Amino acid sequence: MKIVRLSDSTDAVRILKQIGSTREGNEIMKAKMRLHFLYLRDIRTPAANILKQDALSIGAELAVERDTILCKDEHIDALLIATTKQLRILAKKELAQPFGLKALAKEITGILRHLPPKHQDVTLMGVLNANEDSFYSGSRFVGEAAIRRIETMIEEGAGIIDIGAVSSRPGSKPVPEEEELKRVRPIVDAIYEEKLYEKVRFSLDSYAPLPIQYALDRGFGMINDITALSNESVAKLASRFRVPVVLMHMQGTPQTMQQNPRYEDLFGEVEAFFKERIKRAEDFGIEELILDPGIGFGKTLEHNLKLLHHLGHFAKLGYPLLVGASRKSMIDAIVPTPTEERLPGTLAIHLAAIEEGASIIRCHDVREHRQAIKVHQAIKGALI
Repeated sequence: MKIVRLSDSTDAVRILKQIGSTREGNEIMKAKMRLHFLYLRDIRTPAANILKQDALSIGAELAVERDTILCKDEHIDALLIATTKQLRILAKKELAQPFGLKALAKEITGILRHLPPKHQDVTLMGVLNANEDSFYSGSRFVGEAAIRRIETMIEEGAGIIDIGAVSSRPGSKPVPEEEELKRVRPIVDAIYEEKLYEKVRFSLDSYAPLPIQYALDRGFGMINDITALSNESVAKLASRFRVPVVLMHMQGTPQTMQQNPRYEDLFGEVEAFFKERIKRAEDFGIEELILDPGIGFGKTLEHNLKLLHHLGHFAKLGYPLLVGASRKSMIDAIVPTPTEERLPGTLAIHLAAIEEGASIIRCHDVREHRQAIKVHQAIKGALI
């Protein structure tokens, strides 16, 4: 007998099929294969003691501080370690328990309902800027050059092309929507005349009603709103045209967002923001939403790294996750690098984001991303 230690990220279900396990057996074993780490913040100590005993009884574990059993502190932090199957059992058990465990059970049920798949298709959103002050000069195109760039990105594998005419880099100044429309109109008109919207979905990176309506009237099929529907008129347009909306989290505005951004509870605050904006979208009848944690928008390097590494936390909200960290300054903060030389760091960030559940990647370099993702997927899909 010989043994091969497989990668922790192996698609074990495919291995089961390879060895000939039954479909019924696969479903049973699949729930035992995935290990989850749930960080419980400010759980009441009596609840922690109950949960620890229930977890141990089914082979799971709850890591707590040493004196938890004595209930010296009213609240503590804890780490729940369990498989998918064990979480399901725990969720049922805790529904009958006091001290906030019923709410925890419902939260776990929501997490299980929307687990990010280990292997999923990824859509590339190519970036094109129609303004002269975007932070990366390689994304700026006007006139015929813009159309050639769009056609190139389509050939390279972009599923969405995101066009913007206003910079949102830190410290950038607002632009009147009439000026924004003036910048973007020639590109929108050319896309419409050449029917390029029949080849790929076009998104407008904007939060101003005037250019958004102009683009939607001419074949655009998505709104990428960094203010997450702050403007009621934008919400009404999204509802009227029945198009998906990207809801991005940002602390502050582009003018203030990087002035000492702080969070008491990073994940709790970003999640609460998404829930509020999802409710707002639902109230307007908007059905398709995409969530963007807003890397670099009111976040320190540490905030960005945490959001990327634990991106799957937001999967429980039930919507696709988008990450756009292309050539951003967080790369420079890790390894000092000019904007023009940040492609390797960008690819590293985006591959990690895909591992954590991102299904849409917003990037400047479509061809390079497509190649990297294809190779990455080939490695991940290799069987024994």
